[in-house]
Amino acid sequence: MTGLTPSFDLGRTEGRGLRETFRGYLTAARIGWAVEANWADPILFFTYSVAKPIAAALILVVMLDIVSGGQAPAYRRYVVTGVALWSFVQGGFAGLAMSVLEDRERYRMLKYVYVSPTTFAVALLGRGTARVAIGGMGALTTLAFGALVLGMPVDPARVDVLLFVASMALGLVAIIALGLGMAAVVLQTRQDSWSYPEAVAGAMFLLVGAVFPLAVLPGPVQAIGLVLPLTWWMEGVRRSLFPGGVSAVGGPGSLFTELTGREAPDTPALLLALLGTTLLVTLAAAVAFRVSEHRAKDRGLIDQTSGS
Repeated sequence: MTGLTPSFDLGRTEGRGLRETFRGYLTAARIGWAVEANWADPILFFTYSVAKPIAAALILVVMLDIVSGGQAPAYRRYVVTGVALWSFVQGGFAGLAMSVLEDRERYRMLKYVYVSPTTFAVALLGRGTARVAIGGMGALTTLAFGALVLGMPVDPARVDVLLFVASMALGLVAIIALGLGMAAVVLQTRQDSWSYPEAVAGAMFLLVGAVFPLAVLPGPVQAIGLVLPLTWWMEGVRRSLFPGGVSAVGGPGSLFTELTGREAPDTPALLLALLGTTLLVTLAAAVAFRVSEHRAKDRGLIDQTSGS
């Protein structure tokens, strides 16, 4: 027995080793993909995944063209890009919270996830990665559809690759962090919890300039939008793909222009705002999730269901 002692790895036994953590993350991602796809034919699932964002973009573009009399091509790019990027938010933000609800309410598996070697946060992030990947398929297809069909081509020579990569990287971190915070909320709630993620996502859809600039909102509401990292993420991606386009943050009547005196934020200020708000949201989400998880364990909420 003494000869076996040096090879005993307590971290591996508890599932805390780096290799085991990564393995658990990949397993959770594969499970998340299978659950989301419902084990359907890949082509059928892909068609279903991209149909919704394309349909949403078409509806908004037709409405915009009718209202403007076809005189707002710049806003067409603004709207289509916003709808495409929102696919990431639906998958990452609402998706993480829905994963908690599905495992607890529908499949009754949440308590078994907790007793598995992988920590719950890692398993949840794995599930969230699968949902974000599905959202990414819809986003890329919607942008391609806009470029090929809706007359908003992307000029590769004008694309700011560094800004695009930095904005997407920080934006995805922010989306996962916000999703983790929403998961912390639904871990505590019971009746009607299914409606919470979509309701909060719908509210943010209006606050972050997804389909119209913040300048159309009241000042206090604009202030809320300016502290959300998704606002700066969308602004950065739009600017990287379509330089000189409509700004969601600045412009006449915007709180940003009123406070800074500038028409729109420059690239360094944009990235700094995105980085700062992302760090703030990530820290708050991590603390909220840890507190929520501890309270759920203490009060026996892990295996309780609402019957909804």
